Amino acid sequence: MKPATRTIWILALLFFWHSGLTAQNGVIKGRIFNINTNDPIPFANIVLYDQQTGSTSDLDGNFIITGLEPGFYKLAASAIGFRTRITEEMQVTNARPVFVDVGMEPATVELEAVLVRASPFDRKKESPVSLRSLGISEIEKNPGSNRDVSRVIQNLPGVASSVSYRNDVIVRGGGPSENRFYLDDVEIPTINHFSTQGASGGPVGIINADFLREIDLYSGAFPANRGNALSSILEMKMKNGNKDKTIFRGTVGASDLALTVEGPMGKKSTYILSARRSYLQFLFSVIGLPFLPTYNDFQLKNRILLDKKNTLTFIGLGAIDQFELNTGLDNPTEDQQYILDFVPVNEQWSYTVGAVYKHFGRKGNHTLVLSRNYLNNQSYKYRDNDERSPQNKILDYRSSEYENKFRYEHDMSTGSFILNYGGGLEYAGYTNETSQQVYGDTGIRLIRYDSRINLWNWNVFGQVTKGFFNERLTLSLGIRSDANSYSPVMNNLLDQLSPRLSGSYVITDRWFLNFNTGRYYQRPPYTALGFRNNDGELVNKTNRLKYIRSDHLVGGVEFRPATDAQISLEGFIKMYDDYPFSVADSINLASKGAGFGTYGNEEVISISQGRAYGAEVYARGMLFGKINTILSYTFVRSEFQDKNNNYVPSAWDNRHILNITARRSFPGNWDAGLRWRYVGGAPYTPWDINKSGLVLAWDSRGTGYLDFDRFNSLRLGAFHQLDLRVDKSYFFNKWSLNFYIDIQNVYNFKGEEPDNLLRVTGPDGQPVIVNPGAPPEEQRYLLKEIRSEAGTVLPTLGVIIEFSM
Repeated sequence: MKPATRTIWILALLFFWHSGLTAQNGVIKGRIFNINTNDPIPFANIVLYDQQTGSTSDLDGNFIITGLEPGFYKLAASAIGFRTRITEEMQVTNARPVFVDVGMEPATVELEAVLVRASPFDRKKESPVSLRSLGISEIEKNPGSNRDVSRVIQNLPGVASSVSYRNDVIVRGGGPSENRFYLDDVEIPTINHFSTQGASGGPVGIINADFLREIDLYSGAFPANRGNALSSILEMKMKNGNKDKTIFRGTVGASDLALTVEGPMGKKSTYILSARRSYLQFLFSVIGLPFLPTYNDFQLKNRILLDKKNTLTFIGLGAIDQFELNTGLDNPTEDQQYILDFVPVNEQWSYTVGAVYKHFGRKGNHTLVLSRNYLNNQSYKYRDNDERSPQNKILDYRSSEYENKFRYEHDMSTGSFILNYGGGLEYAGYTNETSQQVYGDTGIRLIRYDSRINLWNWNVFGQVTKGFFNERLTLSLGIRSDANSYSPVMNNLLDQLSPRLSGSYVITDRWFLNFNTGRYYQRPPYTALGFRNNDGELVNKTNRLKYIRSDHLVGGVEFRPATDAQISLEGFIKMYDDYPFSVADSINLASKGAGFGTYGNEEVISISQGRAYGAEVYARGMLFGKINTILSYTFVRSEFQDKNNNYVPSAWDNRHILNITARRSFPGNWDAGLRWRYVGGAPYTPWDINKSGLVLAWDSRGTGYLDFDRFNSLRLGAFHQLDLRVDKSYFFNKWSLNFYIDIQNVYNFKGEEPDNLLRVTGPDGQPVIVNPGAPPEEQRYLLKEIRSEAGTVLPTLGVIIEFSM
């Protein structure tokens, strides 16, 4: 270790061990109200969960709890005629009071035979299975995640992670294009920087954790008001800005600098605003990596209380991503050269803006959501990165997508029935200007087209929920239908009817039996809808491209050994139909989408079937009363039909996924945690050495070709990793300071990856052609495969400072 580096670590450790002063000046303020009508609930009891400290709401439903030590708290609210409510977690510091709105659900009947105890593990009646929630402490202090939502949810059952350190959301054997994301009721198209267009993956998350208060992940049992998903729906709930003071929060993290500001805007409005900028390009350049990424993002929330019955919320989210190649490397290694040879230069920018209006009536509430999202994606590649001649350009891609969305929902209770119904209308556009060299049976051909499409999407939905036998049994029946104007094949709502049924049975106050079955549809990506051939024909429209269908069946049992502990076992089956099948590669599109670039931008036909099935074990609670523990194990098989209609493993057939996370708080405002994860080896396809060696074939794309006749016939070794994190916090009168050390892959495990294929170079640095005297179409490069592996010890020193004005 260099002397300067050693000095920094010693100073950091000495500062960590210095004891900070902590005052008990934390404050929680809030309002308790009827969740259906927004009417205040007076004289409700509100206490710190699992403690005696608390307060009582006044005539307007307001309450205040003072004299709290800084830390993470939940509240328990109870009132006559309402179900006891335990809130999500909130972080209390001396720098600012915390504001929380506590909505309580009216109790329809008193449970006589069975008393269901209030629990922090909320069970939604329409989704009693396959729904998991994580609070602010799991987001803020999860080891190895660096406050990145895509990595935090990898603790949950059914969610796989990759050894390549991408943030692809892989849930229950489904592909990364099968997920949908919502931020305070506004749908956002992606949650990652440098995203794969048409899918969801990327290396770094866009969402700033400073905004979040809770995240819910549905891996099944989707409510009817959420559509166009086959594998998961991620709901991210943001906190409101501070009502009393202007608060500043600065963060230096693993890869970026962030500044967040929140505060009041008059008596009835609050805001929270942030900006982040990465410094990865400087670090990568210093350590000699072959690519130089830069990202910036911006986030905004503004909430306005119009009056006691009406609220209006604005949100904004934007990102600017630039990806350059570090072509100035001296004597690049073989691994570096492999990346330089085929990775294109890429630039993206995107935004989402939305407004959510809520009106509370006598028996329920109305929600109107209006939003727009936009993505601009450009990339280019020159042969051997030589930009001196236009003839060397083998890829020039410029694309954009936009959606203007409107959704209406009505939630209401009438007697013992809970109803939700509504509909949505969207106007979308897609453009694509592509010029790309492609090698085929007749040699190199140029794909060149300019595609512009516009289409309407519309949907209707409804769901009814009712309890039976003194609410021992709860059933929820929903139906949804989606359609669009792209083609006659997809414009009939009756062709995409999507029914779903959930049920939950209370065996005892600790045991629950749950199930769900449903049929779900997803529109193919815009990249597939807008693909054209050189004649300008929308070939996938001619091929009668359809909505993708997936039928789910989920059943499970849940046990709560204590009020703050939960153990569940679930089994699941997903059956796919009408999945797009690649005409060029003769494989199902389900195994694509995890690379950089685009997904679905090719000719496809809706003929493929697939299946994913398995079981999950999930345990969560306070081990030994002090250690916050999450354990999840998933056995999953994911298979899709090949060109011979035989089922073969998909790229997401990891089989075994195990995560163990444990965190504990210590005296003196110390926190420590660990996460160990194990992911079974993924299938992969070997190289087609014969085709890859052809000079014309290689030069048209800068890399080799996979042998799809042996699709996913090989399998990588399993991957496992241990991450550690230690936090030290200091709380002062008007400000707080938090330091943390996060170490990923502590024991430096090297995960196996598919071999890289490279051209052999001669003494002059030029690729070796084994038959230079042959005709150009027969000339071949001398190739070699080199072993590839990923994984290194990655330490991060982070600082978070917060102060009020």
